[in-house]
Amino acid sequence: MPALAPIPETRVEPLTWSPSSWRHRPAAQQPHYQDEEGLQTNLRQLSGLPPLVVPEEVEDLRAHIAEASFGKRFMLQGGDCAEQFADCKPDAISDKLRILLQMSVVITHGGRRSVFQVGRIAGQYAKPRSKETETVDGVELPSYRGDLINSAEATEAARRPDPRRMVEAYFHAAATLNHLRALVVGGFADLHHPERWDLQGSTRKIDTYCHILERVRESIDFVDAIAGTKGIYLRTGEFFTSHEALLLPYEEALTREDTGMGHHYNLGAHMLWVGERTRALSGAHIEYLRGIRNPIGVKLGPGVSAEDVRELLTVLDPGKEVGHMVLIPRLGVDNVRALLPKLIEAVQASGHPVLWSCDPMHGNGFVTAHGLKTRDFGQILAELNQTLEVHRALGSNLGAVHFELTGQEVTECLGGSQQLSELDLHQAYETGCDPRLNQTQSLEMAFLIAEMLGERVIR
Repeated sequence: MPALAPIPETRVEPLTWSPSSWRHRPAAQQPHYQDEEGLQTNLRQLSGLPPLVVPEEVEDLRAHIAEASFGKRFMLQGGDCAEQFADCKPDAISDKLRILLQMSVVITHGGRRSVFQVGRIAGQYAKPRSKETETVDGVELPSYRGDLINSAEATEAARRPDPRRMVEAYFHAAATLNHLRALVVGGFADLHHPERWDLQGSTRKIDTYCHILERVRESIDFVDAIAGTKGIYLRTGEFFTSHEALLLPYEEALTREDTGMGHHYNLGAHMLWVGERTRALSGAHIEYLRGIRNPIGVKLGPGVSAEDVRELLTVLDPGKEVGHMVLIPRLGVDNVRALLPKLIEAVQASGHPVLWSCDPMHGNGFVTAHGLKTRDFGQILAELNQTLEVHRALGSNLGAVHFELTGQEVTECLGGSQQLSELDLHQAYETGCDPRLNQTQSLEMAFLIAEMLGERVIR
């Protein structure tokens, strides 16, 4: 696989936007497809398939994000680092939905703020990589870039980018989204059904969760008795999907113009975000994202400057539209106090109405002596805590969090109430890319976020 072209930081004159105008910009992290005819055939098929979401749902999410930016709601965004086609199974999908809903109940109860969920699901099939190749069992191979592009199987043929995977990804996303919607509409998120909300285990946090859930059920029963609504679903709200806008031909093929609303939407997800490696102002990813109506997240790593943020907002949000932009710092615990205040002050001075989120996962990773990537629960929590303190000191609002997590009891991140150590990681290390919080760690994090929103200090 040839080296990917770097994105120069030179100024480029603005283009008249279209779903394909990104092709006139340097594009980072794009694979080289050897079968050009096959690539075009699959893109044509993808362009003719029905949308996965509809514009009205995207507008609903924009409205929720607008309210979260003013402190009236809270956005919980989470899911797999990189979804795999093999995980498109009923139990795996319901487990992801369940943990996000469980976390939402805890945060809503403790933080007294309505929570809406945005999953890293039904489309998070591609991942940027820092290196073109990786060594597997002593053999140097092209890097695995997610099931959207190639296979994790450690052979030269499997690692070759295959354009047919884009259509496969669409159908796996459609199946996942169909099951998610069926679960929600069918009452999976209905708090009248305790068997769908119970957790296994006996840690203090799980016991506390069960106590909270019982109090919530008692409140529901009381409301039912007063209002005569017994048997009516009490759901936690809508469920939205998101993924990183990485493979641009795929995103272009899922873009549709809604003539009634007068906007272009990416109808492969409700929300998209641009990553730290692809947010160059003159690059193809920013060019693509500036023209769509979907809410846009921007990951901000420790190399970002206040001027970078101002320029990105000018390009992506020229109309200063509330509900459109989500800024997601991923600075690392050692950088928050030095870097975040400058970013917040720059945005406040710009007048752009953004929703501030926190991704405390990506800046706190490291590799163990045995070669496994991991993250420490204590560092994740510390970055979240410091982020909150900075926002409060500057009169700003932290209205969202962004986690890589799973509803299963994997052993990929250290610490938490289970006190996982490096020696425990081999027990259930299942991620295809980066380490995720497991079910217990995710629930524990939800309690701490609830304390945070309740303005109690997290220690």
